[in-house]
Amino acid sequence: MKALIEYIARSLATKPDEVEVIEEHRGDRVIIHLNVADEDKGRVIGRDGRCANAIRSLLHVAAVRSGTRASLDID
Repeated sequence: MKALIEYIARSLATKPDEVEVIEEHRGDRVIIHLNVADEDKGRVIGRDGRCANAIRSLLHVAAVRSGTRASLDID
């Protein structure tokens, strides 16, 4: 799941070297923290949060396939 989010974020960002993904496990839940450059936050979040919601949807599908629960935090 971490690799999926990192791939998507690097594809969207203008500075892909500054993309940082941290995976945190809390019981049966996985929390993924995504850090990008300040000028790339708008690209990753998208207009009205559409890109962020699409990324969260893909993460949800990957989590269901692996039998866990996951959430995405964009810092």
